[in-house]
Amino acid sequence: MEFGWTDEQQRWWDDVVAFARRELNDALVARDRDATFPVENWKQCADFGIQGSFIPEAYGGRGLDMLTTIHLLEGLGYGCEDNGLTLALNGQMWSVQEPLLRFGTEAQKQKYLTGLCAGDMFGAHGMTEPESGSDAYSLQTQAERRDGGYVLNGQKTLVGLAPVASIALVFAKTNPAAGRWGISAFIIEAGTPGFTVSPPKDKMGLRTVPLGDLFLEDCFIPEENRLGPEGAGASIFNSAMEWERSFIFASHVGAMARQLEKTIAYACQREQYGQPIGKFQSVSNRIANMKVRLETARHFLYKAAWLLDNDQPAMMEAAMAKLVLSEAFVESSLDAIRLHGGKGYLADCGVERELRDAVGGVIYSGTSDIQRNLIAGLLGL
Repeated sequence: MEFGWTDEQQRWWDDVVAFARRELNDALVARDRDATFPVENWKQCADFGIQGSFIPEAYGGRGLDMLTTIHLLEGLGYGCEDNGLTLALNGQMWSVQEPLLRFGTEAQKQKYLTGLCAGDMFGAHGMTEPESGSDAYSLQTQAERRDGGYVLNGQKTLVGLAPVASIALVFAKTNPAAGRWGISAFIIEAGTPGFTVSPPKDKMGLRTVPLGDLFLEDCFIPEENRLGPEGAGASIFNSAMEWERSFIFASHVGAMARQLEKTIAYACQREQYGQPIGKFQSVSNRIANMKVRLETARHFLYKAAWLLDNDQPAMMEAAMAKLVLSEAFVESSLDAIRLHGGKGYLADCGVERELRDAVGGVIYSGTSDIQRNLIAGLLGL
């Protein structure tokens, strides 16, 4: 695998970093404090081509290959300090847009992908329920066959972008007796009778991306809004998770690179006992560990992108990427706070915000323990 970048790919990186620094970081401390979702920034990202990066031009995208897309998203995280915004973008791209592209009908792609790429729509992914998280296929949401479609009843929880969703990709049981093979996927539009959303929930980190619940009460969905064949929901979900786990941290890798540079600069500037603190071995060793974590994270990220770009399975690599990247971001954020000392504990510094943002990564898209279980199972254990 060769990850050297062409001149065009490097221009993408340079352009997205400059764009993010210029447009996406204003008033971030206040946005984080007030849990404000930056809708204008979302639209600016769409105009730049973020949401449509890997989507074919026929559906409003740019048609970039996967390695170029991931390089672009890493650059976005390097330039944009709003980890909530970058997570929301990645969440929609991999858990909503990618399944639509892979499993949708031509009519569904034309209707929904164009709006998602243009930034005119927000897409949510509804699988987790109050009583089913890691055990995803124990979901209770039901979809009963009716003339011309289905009636859905149930609740989804901890759904990114739920409070602002234009559409939601929702999984429900159409044949409970068939277990996971009796689950189907549905595209539900905002405003559909019987479909409501909760207000945003307050949370520890990633406060600029709204998180909430989806409620379905005798909600009729026409058959044309089923994604894929009836009973294909588990296959669609597994495919989406392979892509999401591989790439949802692409922008966080860029954030880790920015975090490392900021910490090095502080360690060179801050003096104690007559010398920069970076000269103390306990400080320099922590920075060395941050560098090792960053390069390890990059390796897993780009290996998964290379495999999927070449139509090879990446279930193992997706689980490893999600595990390594999420835990590395937490550990490096803790090191960054320790090395910044008391200043790093203050909100204005921005270092403590990245720790709060990083913690959620060991939970969403499958906890670290679940990733270890997946890896062990794929090893035959």
